[in-house]
Amino acid sequence: MARILIFTASIGEGHDLPARELAEGLRERGAEVTVADTLKTMGPLIERIVVGGSNVVLFELSYILVVKVDWTRRAQERAGLLLGGRGLRRLIAAERPDVIVSTYPGINPLLGRIDPGVPLASAITDLTALEPWVHPKFDLHLITQAESVAEVRRLAPKTRVAHVRGLTRPEFEHPVDRASARRSLGLPAERPVVVVSGGGWAMGDLAGAAHASVETGAHTVVLCGRDDLLRARLGEIAGVDAWGFTDRMGDLLGAADVLIHSTAGLTVLEAQVRGTRVISYGWGAGHIRVNNHAFRELGMADVARNPAELRAALRRALARPRTPDRSYERLPHAADEVLRLAR
Repeated sequence: MARILIFTASIGEGHDLPARELAEGLRERGAEVTVADTLKTMGPLIERIVVGGSNVVLFELSYILVVKVDWTRRAQERAGLLLGGRGLRRLIAAERPDVIVSTYPGINPLLGRIDPGVPLASAITDLTALEPWVHPKFDLHLITQAESVAEVRRLAPKTRVAHVRGLTRPEFEHPVDRASARRSLGLPAERPVVVVSGGGWAMGDLAGAAHASVETGAHTVVLCGRDDLLRARLGEIAGVDAWGFTDRMGDLLGAADVLIHSTAGLTVLEAQVRGTRVISYGWGAGHIRVNNHAFRELGMADVARNPAELRAALRRALARPRTPDRSYERLPHAADEVLRLAR
């Protein structure tokens, strides 16, 4: 039985969701899996530093210093090992894994420095700005967007790259009937439906996005994550249906015409699979700024920098037909690719 250790970070569903889904796929295939929160493993000081960097200014500054400036990046890696390396090494020694997988890029350079003596895999959920995700000592890089291949190859020429499914909910591997999805969620049958999302932490200008959507006459669902105060505040806006955290994204995106999303990542992929038009708006900092540029260049999403641009983008999106992408369901499963490393 293969033993797999997965490192995630509980700073939003963007890391925890792929860790959970990959772990489930591995267990279904007979593997023994441990999922560890990187930040808790490294200790409370590391956890406070990372969680404290979630405002827009610190987010941008940390991206520049940790990714784009060599000497500060190396200093950050040394500091990370000094402060949290003991916890990482202790857990790896206790688990004795056959393969280590990371769904959190903050740990990848540290694993490369530790060199634990087992195959390493990175489960990448961004389109671009992949410097933290890609490491030449990693044997496998799993990607969720085919357009990421060239960047991975540039950063780690000898690695194996696999474009996979299995890092998000399994319902996205099957089509959904739009009318049935709307009925099951209590959404209007004929009016346009716009979903506004800021990820698990409800980041970005969700209120501005909600107002712009309501102005178009669309039924507006705002996903507020686990922020109950935000949900109560946005629920007071006329025409807004404010939701908390939901596990019905497969049906919701199948029912929706447009997704306004602030944090890139897996939610954009999910919308593409369902054929929901995507607008990125409300949090253009750090690696998300770089992803926004790629979205626009590749035609994968519209990008709005202010409310006026968002209103124009909404008009364009609502005028375009929905085109679900059925190619996702035919991709190899991430769990199978990981298990190849354990043989």
